[in-house]
Amino acid sequence: MATLSALVSGLEAELRRLGYKDSTLVWYRGCWRRMQRHFAARGIEEFSLDAAMAWVDAACGFFGKEQAGTLKQTDVYLFRVAQMLGEYEAHGAVLRRYNRSVSKLDGPGAEAVARFQAHLRAADRSVSTVRTYGTIGGEFVAFTGTRGGLAACDVATIGAFVATLAGYQAKTVEQKLCALRSFLRFASAEGLVDAACLLAVPAARSARQARIPSVWDQGEVARIVEAIDRDNPCGKRDYAIILLITRLGLRGVDVRRLEFADFDWPGNRLLVRQAKTGHPVQLPLLKEVGWAVIDYIRHGRPACDCPQVFVRHLAPFGPFSDQDHLHQILVKHARVAHVPVSEKRRHGMHSLRHYVNARVMWPAAASVLVAEPRGLVAAT
Repeated sequence: MATLSALVSGLEAELRRLGYKDSTLVWYRGCWRRMQRHFAARGIEEFSLDAAMAWVDAACGFFGKEQAGTLKQTDVYLFRVAQMLGEYEAHGAVLRRYNRSVSKLDGPGAEAVARFQAHLRAADRSVSTVRTYGTIGGEFVAFTGTRGGLAACDVATIGAFVATLAGYQAKTVEQKLCALRSFLRFASAEGLVDAACLLAVPAARSARQARIPSVWDQGEVARIVEAIDRDNPCGKRDYAIILLITRLGLRGVDVRRLEFADFDWPGNRLLVRQAKTGHPVQLPLLKEVGWAVIDYIRHGRPACDCPQVFVRHLAPFGPFSDQDHLHQILVKHARVAHVPVSEKRRHGMHSLRHYVNARVMWPAAASVLVAEPRGLVAAT
Protein backbone atom coordinates (compact mmCIF):
# COMPACT_ATOMS: atom_id res chain seq x y z
CA MET A 1 0.00 0.00 0.00
CA ALA A 2 1.14 3.54 -0.73
CA THR A 3 1.42 6.40 1.70
CA LEU A 4 -1.11 9.18 1.29
CA SER A 5 1.59 11.75 0.47
CA ALA A 6 3.08 9.57 -2.28
CA LEU A 7 -0.36 8.86 -3.73
CA VAL A 8 -1.26 12.56 -3.74
CA SER A 9 2.00 13.42 -5.50
CA GLY A 10 1.39 10.86 -8.25
CA LEU A 11 -2.26 11.83 -8.67
CA GLU A 12 -1.43 15.51 -9.01
CA ALA A 13 1.04 14.72 -11.79
CA GLU A 14 -1.62 12.64 -13.55
CA LEU A 15 -4.21 15.42 -13.28
CA ARG A 16 -1.72 17.86 -14.76
CA ARG A 17 -1.12 15.47 -17.64
CA LEU A 18 -4.87 15.24 -18.21
CA GLY A 19 -5.06 19.02 -18.55
CA TYR A 20 -6.77 19.98 -15.28
CA LYS A 21 -6.68 23.75 -14.71
CA ASP A 22 -4.41 25.32 -12.10
CA SER A 23 -7.44 26.72 -10.28
CA THR A 24 -8.92 23.23 -10.04
CA LEU A 25 -5.65 21.80 -8.76
CA VAL A 26 -5.52 24.50 -6.06
CA TRP A 27 -8.89 23.27 -4.81
CA TYR A 28 -7.74 19.62 -4.87
CA ARG A 29 -4.58 20.50 -2.94
CA GLY A 30 -6.68 22.11 -0.23
CA CYS A 31 -8.77 18.95 0.09
CA TRP A 32 -5.69 16.74 0.15
CA ARG A 33 -4.14 18.82 2.94
CA ARG A 34 -7.30 18.48 5.00
CA MET A 35 -7.29 14.72 4.45
CA GLN A 36 -3.60 14.52 5.39
CA ARG A 37 -4.28 16.36 8.66
CA HIS A 38 -7.13 13.91 9.37
CA PHE A 39 -4.82 10.95 8.74
CA ALA A 40 -2.00 12.45 10.85
CA ALA A 41 -4.30 13.11 13.80
CA ARG A 42 -5.18 9.42 13.82
CA GLY A 43 -1.70 8.10 13.20
CA ILE A 44 -2.57 6.77 9.73
CA GLU A 45 0.30 6.76 7.22
CA GLU A 46 -0.80 4.39 4.48
CA PHE A 47 -3.77 5.28 2.31
CA SER A 48 -6.95 3.23 2.44
CA LEU A 49 -10.28 4.04 0.86
CA ASP A 50 -12.08 3.30 4.14
CA ALA A 51 -9.95 5.90 5.97
CA ALA A 52 -10.51 8.40 3.15
CA MET A 53 -14.27 7.88 3.33
CA ALA A 54 -14.13 8.35 7.11
CA TRP A 55 -12.54 11.76 6.43
CA VAL A 56 -15.35 12.62 4.01
CA ASP A 57 -17.96 11.69 6.60
CA ALA A 58 -16.16 13.67 9.32
CA ALA A 59 -15.84 16.69 7.02
CA CYS A 60 -19.47 16.96 5.94
CA GLY A 61 -21.53 14.18 7.53
CA PHE A 62 -21.78 12.57 4.11
CA PHE A 63 -23.46 9.27 4.89
CA GLY A 64 -26.07 10.76 7.19
CA LYS A 65 -26.95 13.35 4.56
CA GLU A 66 -27.05 10.63 1.91
CA GLN A 67 -29.70 8.70 3.87
CA ALA A 68 -31.67 11.87 4.54
CA GLY A 69 -31.43 12.98 0.90
CA THR A 70 -29.85 16.32 1.83
CA LEU A 71 -26.47 16.03 0.12
CA LYS A 72 -25.07 19.19 -1.38
CA GLN A 73 -22.87 19.38 -4.46
CA THR A 74 -19.89 20.34 -2.28
CA ASP A 75 -20.39 17.12 -0.30
CA VAL A 76 -20.33 15.08 -3.50
CA TYR A 77 -17.11 16.84 -4.54
CA LEU A 78 -15.40 15.70 -1.31
CA PHE A 79 -16.61 12.16 -1.97
CA ARG A 80 -15.10 12.40 -5.45
CA VAL A 81 -11.73 13.47 -3.97
CA ALA A 82 -11.57 10.31 -1.85
CA GLN A 83 -12.86 8.11 -4.65
CA MET A 84 -10.32 9.48 -7.11
CA LEU A 85 -7.43 8.62 -4.76
CA GLY A 86 -8.80 5.10 -4.40
CA GLU A 87 -9.08 4.70 -8.16
CA TYR A 88 -5.58 5.99 -8.72
CA GLU A 89 -4.16 3.60 -6.10
CA ALA A 90 -5.95 0.64 -7.70
CA HIS A 91 -5.44 1.42 -11.39
CA GLY A 92 -2.79 4.11 -11.65
CA ALA A 93 -5.30 6.15 -13.62
CA VAL A 94 -8.22 8.53 -13.17
CA LEU A 95 -11.49 6.92 -14.15
CA ARG A 96 -14.31 8.74 -15.96
CA ARG A 97 -11.78 11.17 -17.44
CA TYR A 98 -12.86 14.18 -19.43
CA ASN A 99 -12.05 13.96 -23.12
CA ARG A 100 -8.61 15.19 -24.00
CA SER A 101 -8.38 17.39 -27.08
CA VAL A 102 -6.05 16.07 -29.75
CA SER A 103 -4.72 19.61 -30.12
CA LYS A 104 -3.08 19.29 -26.69
CA LEU A 105 -0.77 16.57 -28.01
CA ASP A 106 2.50 17.42 -29.66
CA GLY A 107 5.37 15.70 -31.39
CA PRO A 108 5.09 12.11 -32.66
CA GLY A 109 1.85 11.52 -30.74
CA ALA A 110 0.00 14.35 -32.46
CA GLU A 111 1.43 13.27 -35.81
CA ALA A 112 0.23 9.69 -35.29
CA VAL A 113 -3.30 10.85 -34.47
CA ALA A 114 -3.35 13.20 -37.47
CA ARG A 115 -2.28 10.35 -39.78
CA PHE A 116 -4.93 8.12 -38.20
CA GLN A 117 -7.63 10.68 -38.95
CA ALA A 118 -6.34 11.05 -42.51
CA HIS A 119 -6.54 7.27 -42.82
CA LEU A 120 -10.17 7.33 -41.69
CA ARG A 121 -11.04 10.09 -44.16
CA ALA A 122 -9.38 8.13 -46.97
CA ALA A 123 -11.57 5.17 -45.99
CA ASP A 124 -14.60 7.47 -46.48
CA ARG A 125 -15.61 7.41 -42.82
CA SER A 126 -18.10 10.07 -41.75
CA VAL A 127 -16.99 13.41 -40.32
CA SER A 128 -18.36 12.50 -36.90
CA THR A 129 -16.51 9.17 -36.91
CA VAL A 130 -13.23 10.83 -37.87
CA ARG A 131 -13.67 13.37 -35.10
CA THR A 132 -14.75 10.89 -32.41
CA TYR A 133 -12.21 8.19 -33.24
CA GLY A 134 -9.49 10.83 -33.49
CA THR A 135 -10.38 12.16 -30.04
CA ILE A 136 -10.34 8.70 -28.49
CA GLY A 137 -7.12 7.87 -30.31
CA GLY A 138 -5.66 11.07 -28.83
CA GLU A 139 -6.80 10.02 -25.37
CA PHE A 140 -5.01 6.71 -25.77
CA VAL A 141 -1.81 8.29 -27.11
CA ALA A 142 -1.82 10.74 -24.19
CA PHE A 143 -2.36 7.83 -21.81
CA THR A 144 0.68 6.00 -23.17
CA GLY A 145 2.73 9.21 -22.89
CA THR A 146 3.57 8.56 -19.23
CA ARG A 147 4.20 4.89 -19.89
CA GLY A 148 6.97 5.09 -22.44
CA GLY A 149 4.89 6.16 -25.42
CA LEU A 150 3.37 4.09 -28.21
CA ALA A 151 6.63 2.21 -28.80
CA ALA A 152 6.41 0.73 -25.30
CA CYS A 153 2.70 -0.10 -25.55
CA ASP A 154 1.95 -3.64 -24.41
CA VAL A 155 -0.87 -5.78 -23.06
CA ALA A 156 -0.52 -4.20 -19.61
CA THR A 157 -0.90 -0.71 -21.12
CA ILE A 158 -4.08 -1.75 -22.92
CA GLY A 159 -5.46 -3.22 -19.70
CA ALA A 160 -4.67 -0.06 -17.74
CA PHE A 161 -6.38 2.13 -20.36
CA VAL A 162 -9.45 -0.09 -20.44
CA ALA A 163 -9.64 0.21 -16.65
CA THR A 164 -10.17 3.96 -17.02
CA LEU A 165 -13.46 3.24 -18.81
CA ALA A 166 -15.06 1.78 -15.68
CA GLY A 167 -18.28 3.61 -14.83
CA TYR A 168 -19.18 4.68 -18.36
CA GLN A 169 -22.42 3.48 -19.90
CA ALA A 170 -22.17 0.30 -21.98
CA LYS A 171 -22.65 2.13 -25.28
CA THR A 172 -19.88 4.59 -24.45
CA VAL A 173 -17.50 1.77 -23.55
CA GLU A 174 -18.41 0.01 -26.78
CA GLN A 175 -17.69 3.14 -28.81
CA LYS A 176 -14.36 3.79 -27.10
CA LEU A 177 -13.20 0.20 -27.53
CA CYS A 178 -14.20 0.22 -31.21
CA ALA A 179 -12.21 3.43 -31.68
CA LEU A 180 -9.24 2.01 -29.78
CA ARG A 181 -9.31 -1.15 -31.88
CA SER A 182 -9.42 0.93 -35.06
CA PHE A 183 -6.49 3.07 -33.91
CA LEU A 184 -4.39 0.06 -32.91
CA ARG A 185 -5.13 -1.64 -36.22
CA PHE A 186 -3.79 1.46 -37.98
CA ALA A 187 -0.84 1.85 -35.59
CA SER A 188 0.10 -1.82 -36.01
CA ALA A 189 0.08 -1.50 -39.81
CA GLU A 190 2.28 1.61 -39.47
CA GLY A 191 4.71 -0.21 -37.20
CA LEU A 192 3.95 2.06 -34.25
CA VAL A 193 2.80 -0.69 -31.89
CA ASP A 194 3.16 -4.44 -31.63
CA ALA A 195 0.37 -6.42 -33.29
CA ALA A 196 -0.28 -8.22 -30.00
CA CYS A 197 -1.74 -4.99 -28.59
CA LEU A 198 -4.71 -5.24 -30.92
CA LEU A 199 -5.54 -8.71 -29.60
CA ALA A 200 -5.52 -7.39 -26.03
CA VAL A 201 -8.52 -5.09 -26.56
CA PRO A 202 -11.53 -6.82 -24.98
CA ALA A 203 -14.79 -7.21 -26.83
CA ALA A 204 -17.73 -5.11 -25.66
CA ARG A 205 -21.10 -6.76 -25.88
CA SER A 206 -23.46 -4.54 -27.78
CA ALA A 207 -26.70 -3.78 -26.01
CA ARG A 208 -28.28 -2.38 -29.16
CA GLN A 209 -30.74 -5.25 -29.56
CA ALA A 210 -31.31 -5.69 -25.85
CA ARG A 211 -32.92 -2.33 -25.28
CA ILE A 212 -36.37 -1.41 -26.51
CA PRO A 213 -36.17 1.99 -28.20
CA SER A 214 -38.03 4.63 -26.24
CA VAL A 215 -40.66 6.50 -28.20
CA TRP A 216 -42.16 9.85 -27.39
CA ASP A 217 -45.87 9.81 -26.76
CA GLN A 218 -47.93 11.63 -29.40
CA GLY A 219 -49.44 13.90 -26.78
CA GLU A 220 -46.00 14.81 -25.40
CA VAL A 221 -44.70 15.80 -28.82
CA ALA A 222 -47.83 17.86 -29.47
CA ARG A 223 -47.41 19.67 -26.14
CA ILE A 224 -43.76 20.44 -26.88
CA VAL A 225 -44.58 21.80 -30.33
CA GLU A 226 -47.45 23.90 -28.99
CA ALA A 227 -45.26 25.30 -26.20
CA ILE A 228 -42.81 26.89 -28.62
CA ASP A 229 -43.19 30.66 -28.75
CA ARG A 230 -43.24 31.39 -32.48
CA ASP A 231 -43.44 35.14 -31.95
CA ASN A 232 -39.67 35.38 -31.45
CA PRO A 233 -36.85 34.46 -33.87
CA CYS A 234 -35.45 31.58 -31.80
CA GLY A 235 -38.92 30.12 -31.43
CA LYS A 236 -39.46 30.22 -35.20
CA ARG A 237 -36.14 28.40 -35.71
CA ASP A 238 -36.78 25.80 -33.02
CA TYR A 239 -40.30 25.14 -34.28
CA ALA A 240 -39.06 24.47 -37.82
CA ILE A 241 -36.24 22.24 -36.56
CA ILE A 242 -38.50 20.11 -34.39
CA LEU A 243 -41.06 19.73 -37.18
CA LEU A 244 -38.37 18.57 -39.61
CA ILE A 245 -37.32 15.89 -37.13
CA THR A 246 -40.74 14.77 -35.93
CA ARG A 247 -42.57 14.97 -39.25
CA LEU A 248 -39.87 13.87 -41.69
CA GLY A 249 -37.66 11.79 -39.38
CA LEU A 250 -34.49 13.72 -40.21
CA ARG A 251 -31.43 13.30 -38.02
CA GLY A 252 -30.31 16.32 -36.07
CA VAL A 253 -27.02 16.44 -37.98
CA ASP A 254 -28.91 16.57 -41.28
CA VAL A 255 -31.13 19.39 -40.02
CA ARG A 256 -28.08 21.35 -38.88
CA ARG A 257 -26.52 21.02 -42.32
CA LEU A 258 -29.61 21.81 -44.39
CA GLU A 259 -28.85 24.40 -47.03
CA PHE A 260 -31.15 26.60 -49.10
CA ALA A 261 -30.22 24.56 -52.19
CA ASP A 262 -31.65 21.40 -50.56
CA PHE A 263 -35.20 22.73 -50.88
CA ASP A 264 -36.98 22.03 -54.17
CA TRP A 265 -39.85 24.44 -53.69
CA PRO A 266 -41.53 23.92 -57.10
CA GLY A 267 -41.38 20.15 -56.65
CA ASN A 268 -42.42 20.28 -52.99
CA ARG A 269 -39.43 18.13 -52.08
CA LEU A 270 -36.52 18.17 -49.70
CA LEU A 271 -33.31 16.66 -51.07
CA VAL A 272 -30.92 15.48 -48.35
CA ARG A 273 -27.66 13.57 -48.44
CA GLN A 274 -27.58 11.80 -45.09
CA ALA A 275 -24.46 12.50 -43.05
CA LYS A 276 -24.46 9.05 -41.48
CA THR A 277 -24.86 6.93 -44.61
CA GLY A 278 -23.90 9.31 -47.39
CA HIS A 279 -27.05 8.24 -49.25
CA PRO A 280 -29.25 10.88 -50.91
CA VAL A 281 -32.94 10.83 -49.99
CA GLN A 282 -35.98 12.73 -51.23
CA LEU A 283 -38.70 13.65 -48.76
CA PRO A 284 -42.08 15.31 -49.34
CA LEU A 285 -42.08 18.92 -48.22
CA LEU A 286 -45.13 18.82 -46.01
CA LYS A 287 -47.23 21.96 -45.87
CA GLU A 288 -46.79 22.49 -42.12
CA VAL A 289 -43.04 21.94 -42.33
CA GLY A 290 -42.51 24.06 -45.43
CA TRP A 291 -44.30 27.11 -44.09
CA ALA A 292 -42.49 26.81 -40.76
CA VAL A 293 -39.16 26.97 -42.60
CA ILE A 294 -40.37 29.89 -44.71
CA ASP A 295 -41.56 31.79 -41.65
CA TYR A 296 -38.16 31.35 -40.00
CA ILE A 297 -36.20 32.42 -43.08
CA ARG A 298 -38.34 35.49 -43.72
CA HIS A 299 -39.03 36.66 -40.20
CA GLY A 300 -36.60 35.00 -37.80
CA ARG A 301 -33.24 34.19 -39.35
CA PRO A 302 -30.55 36.80 -38.62
CA ALA A 303 -28.62 38.23 -41.56
CA CYS A 304 -25.92 35.69 -42.32
CA ASP A 305 -24.08 34.74 -45.51
CA CYS A 306 -23.65 31.04 -44.68
CA PRO A 307 -25.56 28.57 -46.89
CA GLN A 308 -27.06 26.68 -43.93
CA VAL A 309 -30.70 27.49 -43.23
CA PHE A 310 -30.53 27.20 -39.45
CA VAL A 311 -27.99 29.30 -37.58
CA ARG A 312 -27.05 30.34 -34.08
CA HIS A 313 -28.77 33.47 -32.82
CA LEU A 314 -25.86 34.75 -30.76
CA ALA A 315 -23.15 36.79 -32.44
CA PRO A 316 -21.14 35.90 -34.37
CA PHE A 317 -24.01 34.45 -36.36
CA GLY A 318 -23.20 31.25 -38.19
CA PRO A 319 -24.06 27.55 -38.50
CA PHE A 320 -24.24 25.19 -35.55
CA SER A 321 -21.03 23.32 -34.82
CA ASP A 322 -20.67 19.59 -35.50
CA GLN A 323 -20.55 19.06 -31.73
CA ASP A 324 -23.94 20.68 -31.19
CA HIS A 325 -26.64 18.01 -31.04
CA LEU A 326 -29.44 20.56 -30.51
CA HIS A 327 -30.28 18.84 -27.22
CA GLN A 328 -30.68 22.16 -25.43
CA ILE A 329 -33.46 23.18 -27.82
CA LEU A 330 -35.57 20.14 -27.00
CA VAL A 331 -34.97 20.39 -23.24
CA LYS A 332 -35.92 24.07 -23.18
CA HIS A 333 -39.29 23.58 -24.81
CA ALA A 334 -40.02 20.29 -23.02
CA ARG A 335 -39.66 22.10 -19.71
CA VAL A 336 -42.01 24.86 -20.80
CA ALA A 337 -44.52 22.19 -21.85
CA HIS A 338 -44.03 20.35 -18.52
CA VAL A 339 -42.99 17.21 -20.36
CA PRO A 340 -40.57 15.22 -18.16
CA VAL A 341 -37.08 14.69 -19.54
CA SER A 342 -35.12 12.09 -17.60
CA GLU A 343 -32.24 9.63 -17.88
CA LYS A 344 -34.69 6.71 -17.74
CA ARG A 345 -35.23 6.91 -21.48
CA ARG A 346 -33.59 8.40 -24.52
CA HIS A 347 -34.33 12.08 -24.37
CA GLY A 348 -32.09 13.84 -26.89
CA MET A 349 -33.17 15.54 -30.09
CA HIS A 350 -32.23 12.37 -31.99
CA SER A 351 -34.83 10.41 -30.01
CA LEU A 352 -37.60 12.42 -31.66
CA ARG A 353 -36.87 10.53 -34.88
CA HIS A 354 -38.43 7.47 -33.27
CA TYR A 355 -41.68 9.31 -32.72
CA VAL A 356 -44.07 7.59 -35.10
CA ASN A 357 -47.35 9.02 -36.27
CA ALA A 358 -48.43 7.50 -39.56
CA ARG A 359 -51.05 10.17 -40.14
CA VAL A 360 -48.55 13.02 -40.19
CA MET A 361 -45.51 11.11 -41.50
CA TRP A 362 -47.15 10.10 -44.75
CA PRO A 363 -50.08 12.43 -45.40
CA ALA A 364 -52.15 12.65 -48.51
CA ALA A 365 -50.65 14.53 -51.43
CA ALA A 366 -52.92 17.48 -50.68
CA SER A 367 -50.97 18.15 -47.49
CA VAL A 368 -47.73 19.01 -49.24
CA LEU A 369 -46.76 22.60 -49.85
CA VAL A 370 -48.99 23.84 -52.64
CA ALA A 371 -47.19 26.97 -53.76
CA GLU A 372 -43.61 28.03 -54.27
CA PRO A 373 -42.68 30.76 -51.77
CA ARG A 374 -41.72 33.42 -54.28
CA GLY A 375 -39.00 35.82 -53.24
CA LEU A 376 -37.71 33.47 -50.57
CA VAL A 377 -34.08 33.53 -51.61
CA ALA A 378 -34.14 37.29 -51.94
CA ALA A 379 -35.50 37.53 -48.42
CA THR A 380 -32.39 35.83 -47.01
